[in-house]
Amino acid sequence: MNTREYDASASYKSINWNVVEDMVDKLTWEKLTSQFWLDTRMVPSNDKADWSKLTDAEKTLYNKVFGGLTMLDTLQGEDGNAEIMKDARTQHEIAVLTNIQFMEQVHAKSYSTIFSTLCSPAEISEIFRWTEENEYLQYKGHRIREIYLNGTPLQKKATSVMLESFLFYSGFYTPLRYMGNGKMVNVAEIIRLILRDESVHGTYIGYKFRVGLEELPEDEQQEVIDWVYDLLLDLYRNESRYTEELYDEIGWTESVKVFLKYNANKALMNLGLDPFFSETVEDVDPIVMNGISTTTSNMDFFSSVGNGYLLSDVEAMKDEDYAY
Repeated sequence: MNTREYDASASYKSINWNVVEDMVDKLTWEKLTSQFWLDTRMVPSNDKADWSKLTDAEKTLYNKVFGGLTMLDTLQGEDGNAEIMKDARTQHEIAVLTNIQFMEQVHAKSYSTIFSTLCSPAEISEIFRWTEENEYLQYKGHRIREIYLNGTPLQKKATSVMLESFLFYSGFYTPLRYMGNGKMVNVAEIIRLILRDESVHGTYIGYKFRVGLEELPEDEQQEVIDWVYDLLLDLYRNESRYTEELYDEIGWTESVKVFLKYNANKALMNLGLDPFFSETVEDVDPIVMNGISTTTSNMDFFSSVGNGYLLSDVEAMKDEDYAY
């Protein structure tokens, strides 16, 4: 039920950040604004030399994973957060979700910045044609959007966390692996900024899910939990096939699936639920983890020098990032 239905008899209230009902809203707002960034200050053109050395199969993989990520960020920016916002409890929660919604659009635009730097117009058109025709991308897009439009508030939040903390990672794997090997580092720097945002998005919305879940009777809680695990398995089956289509030719499929299972468990942790898969960080390819944890160099925000971001350095992901 929408807890903020319109009441014509009530006074319209201005948001008051000096009186905050849930301090997690304030802390998340401060975290998100402190790490604000824009793709226009990044320099993927510095990777042109590396790009020219990639095989055609590697370039195709790069383009497809970024095309898929663009679609998911578009879904989050246009539908996901807008639908979750309808069930917000407070004005501060709306403010945070609005920030998240905007950054999802920044993420989607960032991939276009990468495409325009490395690809021809014809290649870019082919990338977007492929996303519209790929059965696995379209399946998860329609599956998720249907829940956003017709699901309960808790189902919407759980689905968002699955997307933010799990489904993105089949795409993130590629740039992180190359970065772990010291290649395509400027493109990967953008991905690490996106990844840092998604970590906060997943933990925040997961927290809101836990708050709502705890208010339900025990039997209703179990129904919601069972629904989440069913959704996880359905999404993983589809994501596994998507991964095979992307990575079989290059030989990384099994490694990507391990990474997916590890992050699926992280998504469940964000929701306050027990891990489903046995994979842990020790099972993930250390080159990929190295790509996540590599320290960025600073850049001058105004002159776009370097491959870091002066406003707020990229931070390594830690387990504590996934829970307040």
